[in-house]
Amino acid sequence: MDAIQTREPDSRPASGSAADDPSPMVSIVAPVYNEETILPELYRRLTAVVDGAGESYELILVNDGSQDRSLDVMRDLRAQDPRVKVINFSRNFGHQVAITAGTDYARGDAVVIIDADLQDPPEVILDMVKRWREGYDVVYAVRAEREGETWFKEFTANVFYRLITRITNVDIPMDTGDFRLMDRRVVDTVQQMREQHRFMRGMSSWVGFRQTGVEYVRRQRYAGETKYPFRKMLKFAIDGITSFSYLPLQLATYFGFFIASLSLVGIVVTIILRLSGSTAFFGQASTLVSVLFLGGVQLIFLGIIGEYLGRIYDEVKGRPLYIVAEALGFDHEQR
Repeated sequence: MDAIQTREPDSRPASGSAADDPSPMVSIVAPVYNEETILPELYRRLTAVVDGAGESYELILVNDGSQDRSLDVMRDLRAQDPRVKVINFSRNFGHQVAITAGTDYARGDAVVIIDADLQDPPEVILDMVKRWREGYDVVYAVRAEREGETWFKEFTANVFYRLITRITNVDIPMDTGDFRLMDRRVVDTVQQMREQHRFMRGMSSWVGFRQTGVEYVRRQRYAGETKYPFRKMLKFAIDGITSFSYLPLQLATYFGFFIASLSLVGIVVTIILRLSGSTAFFGQASTLVSVLFLGGVQLIFLGIIGEYLGRIYDEVKGRPLYIVAEALGFDHEQR
């Protein structure tokens, strides 16, 4: 297929694959955080799906600072199957950074990103590969239905996707997550984007190329508990909005003009009422309320400006996105 762009040996990450080792067709990347009970089932289902299709592949498990026995389970899987590769972070760097590390080390002509909790069925990978073979560079999974999720999580997810679609100039598909397949040339392009606050589903949309979706039913977690409580969901939403939109900053300008216009009208009305002898605006209560309101608005927009400024500060420091303590299954294993 013309759309497939295999990576040349000299463009692979230095700490990753061997130059003389043939690249697998598909690399499957799964970030892991405290999933020791799920990993054996994840491996069983993934291998059953891909082996059954006769595809050449590698499975890259990225340990994002797990505090349980996840790393030990990964090592056991690696010992029994050389197609399993393990990246072990020195500490927890976050889900999006773990995805980035997996794609950095991946060697496949296509890279599939899938969560380790089995809410994203591995069987959908075959549908993605089929569309990829048809010439699409990015195949994202669209959540047609969500099983076992609370109404609050579904509601906030729907609001977020529709909000970010409206306020950004990037066509980010609604009701999608990180579960997707990316062609090698898309992966190579995204690798050049090294910003600290990462929103991978937005970045893969921003680069363009031919994209399409496949629908699926998002299942309940196989075991354990969610790694995305409300606090992390909120931070993730803020990262997505601030990475692809200036609207929060622009709101300060819009609101400033609105308040100035409203104040001008208020001054005219007050002068007219005073000249007519009305006592409607005598006293300090209205003044205090106005001052407190404007002070609150100013603090809110100072906080928004601070969010953007903090992100600039993080980028200027130039720190690496992640630190690998151990990499198993690659050409130059790090320990």
